[in-house]
Amino acid sequence: MKRRTFLKASAVSLASAVLPLGKTKAAPEPPSLKKPVRSGPESTVFLAGVVRGSTEKVFKNAVREAANAATDFSWLSKGDAVFIKPALNSGNRYPATTSPAAIGAMVALLMEKGAGRVIVGDMSGIEHVKLTPEGIRGSSRDLMKACGMADAALGSGAELHFPEEAGWNAFYQDMPASGSNWKGGLMMPKILREVDHIVLMPRCSRHVLAGSTLGLKAAVGYWRTDTRLEYHRDASTFQEKTAEGNTVGTLLQKQRLVLTAADKILTSFGPDKGYVMQPETGLVIASESVVAHDMASLAWLLMNRESVPESEKDTFSDPYESQFIVTIGNHWVVGKLGGWLEALTPEGLTRNDINTIWDDRVLNRAYQVFGGRPEINVKTANPAVPGEVEGRLAEMTTPPVLKG
Repeated sequence: MKRRTFLKASAVSLASAVLPLGKTKAAPEPPSLKKPVRSGPESTVFLAGVVRGSTEKVFKNAVREAANAATDFSWLSKGDAVFIKPALNSGNRYPATTSPAAIGAMVALLMEKGAGRVIVGDMSGIEHVKLTPEGIRGSSRDLMKACGMADAALGSGAELHFPEEAGWNAFYQDMPASGSNWKGGLMMPKILREVDHIVLMPRCSRHVLAGSTLGLKAAVGYWRTDTRLEYHRDASTFQEKTAEGNTVGTLLQKQRLVLTAADKILTSFGPDKGYVMQPETGLVIASESVVAHDMASLAWLLMNRESVPESEKDTFSDPYESQFIVTIGNHWVVGKLGGWLEALTPEGLTRNDINTIWDDRVLNRAYQVFGGRPEINVKTANPAVPGEVEGRLAEMTTPPVLKG
C-alpha cells in the first residue's frame, strides 16, 4: 500500500477509534516578534561542505573538520568516557536516522583525542520499541543494525548501549529548569551517570507531529516510557517541553558538542519516511550550543523544503500541514504509550506554522530557558561551502528588524 493511501486509511480508522478527541486545552501562543526577546551569548555555528557524490572519505573528513572547528576538545581528558547520542527513531537508513559514516568518523576522532570509551546508544520510538515494568517489545539494537549505524560504531571502536535492555529500573529522575511545564523530573538512563561527556548527533528532518526533529527534539530518545507519555498526553505544551527537556542537569553538565550530518535532508513527512533532498553541496553543522545548532539546522531544513517537487507537496506527503492528522497522530502515540483509555483524553497538540525559524515554538521556548537568543556567527570549516549557502543561512538566523 502506498504511503499516502495508508495514511488516509489510518486517519479514518484512528478517528473512528478515538473520537470524540477528548479535552483540548488551548496551547500557548508562540512569543510574538513584537515582544522583546532577550539576547543571549554569542555562539558560533560551523559549516563543512560535502559535494554531492563525494567519497565516504571526503564525507568523514567534513565531519572531522566541522567538529574540530566547533570545539577544541579541551574538555576531553585521556581515558574519559563519551556517550554519543544519535537519532535512532527507527531502523530506516540515513537521513531517517543519523548517518552511520558520521558516527564512525566521530568515534574515530574521539578515540584519537584520547577517549578511553566511546558508547553509542539510543532508545527508538514507540512505534518500534516499548519498555514497560513487565518487559520489552521490540529492539533498538536490531534497529541500529538495520540502519547500518551499529556496524559503523563497532567498526570504529565504540560500544553499543540501549537503555531498554537494562530494564525499567535502569533510569533516574533528572530535574528540568525551574518554571518548566513538566510535572516533575524526567526519567533518564543511568548510563549517562557513568560517562564524562555527551556528543549529540541528530539529523535534519521534518516531523509529522513536531514539525521538525533536530537537536532539541532528539532528547526524547533518552526518556523512559512514562516520561514520553507525559510529553504526548499533556500536549498543549508539547513544544515547550521539548526545549525544557534539554535543561536537565545531566545534559547541562555533560553535553559538549552537537553535530548534524545534513548532506541529505528528510524534507517532508518524517520522522521515519519522507522526501529526501540531496543538494549539490550538503552540510555538516556543528556547534557547542544546541540552541544555535538548531537555529542553523532548521534554517537549512527550510531552505531545502523550498526545492521539494510539487508532486510531494500534498497534505498526505507532509501531514504536519493538517491539524487533523497531527491531532489523530498524537492520540495514536498516546495510545501506544499508555493504553487506549489514555488516548481518549490527551490535551490537544496544536501545530504551528514554521515558515521561518522565528515561528518555531521549540526554539522560542529554548531562548527563554537557555538564557536568551544566541547571537549567531555562521562560519565555514572547509572551502566546500558555497558563499551563497553561508550567506543565506546567516541571513535566516539573523532576527528581523522590527518596524516602529
